[in-house]
Amino acid sequence: QVQLVVSGGGLVQPGGSLRLSCAASGFTLDHSVIGWVRQAPGKEREGVSCISSSDDSTYYTYSVKGRFTISRDNAKNTVYLQMNSLKPEDTAVYYCVRGPLPLPKVTEQEIVNLTLGFGNWGRGTQVTVSS
Repeated sequence: QVQLVVSGGGLVQPGGSLRLSCAASGFTLDHSVIGWVRQAPGKEREGVSCISSSDDSTYYTYSVKGRFTISRDNAKNTVYLQMNSLKPEDTAVYYCVRGPLPLPKVTEQEIVNLTLGFGNWGRGTQVTVSS
């Protein structure tokens, strides 16, 4: 059974850091795109970032570039989202999702937006940035 289990959320002050983990089971990270999607209260879902297993290319939505870093550990079959310099507007439930390769040749933002149509959504983790 394919599963993505997310952990690592919590409450942090503005400017702080958190690292989210997405542990995959039932498949390996090879031949997949793993992405992060978030949904803030009262707002639509937003693609945040994704990483391609074909060449480890990474993609970010504009609002998190330079602050968030996505990475993967094949040995642990886990993808991480390191979030630094957190802002109150980063407050949301964060989900890990899985999509197919290859990625189309479009802009970075368009690729990140594709994560909204990915599958294997699991239970998200709450990230709250507040003083």
